[in-house]
Formats: sequence, structure tokens, C-alpha cells
Amino acid sequence: MNGTAQAVAEYASAWPDAPPGIDVVFCPPWAYLDRLASALRDRGVRFGVQTTAIEPAGAFTGEHAAEMARDLGAEFAIVGHSERRRLYAETDAVVVAKLLAARRAGLTPIVCVGETLEERRGGNAVGVVLAQLDAIDAGAGPSAWEDAVIAYEPVWAIGTGETATPAQAQEMHVVIREYLAGRSSALAEGTRILYGGSVNAAAANDLFAQADIDGGLVGGASLVAGEFASICGTAAKPPP
Repeated sequence: MNGTAQAVAEYASAWPDAPPGIDVVFCPPWAYLDRLASALRDRGVRFGVQTTAIEPAGAFTGEHAAEMARDLGAEFAIVGHSERRRLYAETDAVVVAKLLAARRAGLTPIVCVGETLEERRGGNAVGVVLAQLDAIDAGAGPSAWEDAVIAYEPVWAIGTGETATPAQAQEMHVVIREYLAGRSSALAEGTRILYGGSVNAAAANDLFAQADIDGGLVGGASLVAGEFASICGTAAKPPP
């Protein structure tokens, strides 16, 4: 929840053309989606929203439907972000419903999973992530993962300045990819799994060098056009 109309204009002016070979997706606050999309149209980037309502329309004051996002040019919707789960009590059932709402509107869901510090210290990080994946699989069916993006975001590394080590991040990405492989090898190979947890320009190179990390779900670092562009440039480099 950041930004002003002036900040959006300044950001768009500072944003360079996206590097080739990668997908760059901006998920601004709803209030600035149309403004940012207009400012960066034809600049090689795509757009999404940070959350969406479950319902398509109706008497739901303050909510924004996935269909509205699509109408404004969005192609993606983040669902199940840890802040939505923690601050707004979004349960696994709500996450499933929002995933289905995104699909209903033709948006690609970016599905977030991850554990808290207490869960990691308790040795249950893998179990928590697998349970979150199972809830979506059970609630939305096998098609839940088709053309979806998964973002692993260790909750303890979001907005704290802490970042999971590349090895820790890779370890959980392998768990997620093996989970998908249990559905089909094509799904495991074709699904993008992003890392999200205080991703910044300094950490990007080592994170993106990991075999199973396909990109980043970037938070605070994306608020500075130059830093986000640097992260995108790192992602565009050939793998080592």
C-alpha cells in the first residue's frame, strides 16, 4: 500500500525498457493500476493486482472484482500473500476461492505459500508449505496448477531485511517442484516458482543462480525503479 499519483508518474519516467527474455509484472495498488498501466503501455511489461474479491459483482462495498482488474488490463492476481493471510485472516478456503475468482476472470494466479519463523524453528517448514499446497489442490482440483505461478515466501523474511539463504530457498523450491511432479512431469517442468522474501539487487544474483528459482516476487525493492530494473536485469542473465 504505497504510492501517489506523482510517485507513479516519476516511477514511470525512471523505468527503463524491460530486458528481453523475461516477464516483468507490476502489481500496483488497485488505485494506481490504470494509471501505471497507461504510463508504461508498450514498454514490455505486464500487470496484475495484489489481491481480488471472490465475487464477480454485487453489494460488496470496498471490494474489487477480478473482472474489474481484467477490464483495466491486468493479467495476473496475487492470491494467498502472507500479509493477506496474517492481517486479514484469509484462510486456505479463502485463498482457494480467490484463485478460482482469478481464473474465472482470465487472470493467472500467483499463489503464495510459506512458513513463519516459529514454524521453521519448529522443524515444520516443509509440512506447512505442503499443507498449503494440498489445501489448494483439494479445493480447486488438479487444474489449480495449470498456468499458475507459485511464489515461495518465507514469512520470516518479508519486510524484515532477512533473506533466506540461496540454499534454504532452493531447498524449498525443490520441495514444491517435487510436489508438482507428483501430478505430472510436464507440470513440474513448466510451472514458474518464484522466491519472495526481501529480494533486493544485492541478493538477486545468488538467488536466481539456483536451479529451481525461476524469478522473484519483489516487495519493497520494487518501489525504487532503478533497483527493480537491476533485479530484472539480473534475472535476464543466462544461467551459470
